[in-house]
Amino acid sequence: MYKLFLKRAIDFIVALVALVILSPFMIVIIIGLFFANQGRPFFFQKRPGKFGKVFSIVKFKTMTDKKDKNGVLLPDVERITNIGSFIRKYSLDEIPQLINVLKGDMSLIGPRPLLIEYLPLYNTKQSRRHHVKPGITGWAQVNGRNAINWQQKFELDVWYVDNYNLLLDLKIIFLTMYSVVKSENINESSHKTTQKFNGN
Repeated sequence: MYKLFLKRAIDFIVALVALVILSPFMIVIIIGLFFANQGRPFFFQKRPGKFGKVFSIVKFKTMTDKKDKNGVLLPDVERITNIGSFIRKYSLDEIPQLINVLKGDMSLIGPRPLLIEYLPLYNTKQSRRHHVKPGITGWAQVNGRNAINWQQKFELDVWYVDNYNLLLDLKIIFLTMYSVVKSENINESSHKTTQKFNGN
């Protein structure tokens, strides 16, 4: 019942209510990012969803597009804005993904949608993380986030695929809120990003 119908219904209702409640706050962020990023407050990128189906994820844009003299993007630490650093520290850049949840591309809870270039690098077990919709937060996020390695993340993702239910999803939501408030497991610096996955 939960997997077939209730999870999607909860996703839609919660995402819709959250967008309405957060809209004034989002407007303030959009205005701040509009000036910080030369009129571009949003970041769009293609990501694989359930069964690898590609969709366009939307996030708040926390970094500029500054490049060096050769046209190569500067390192993340040199491109992140002051407001972007604050937004990333508290995971506020993920809020626009509620739109992806409304559209049905994502769920509130599930394995995080990673880069398309990783798809051919997964082994058979790791690829099972795509048997459910990706989520705004997930079991791996509340069990280490950027503080654990790729192998551990994938183990947690696959475990979630095999064991998710309503109570587990509620637990993940509460652990996510606690982690964000405490700013835990977000690496030693909010300016750093996760190392790329290069295969097994």
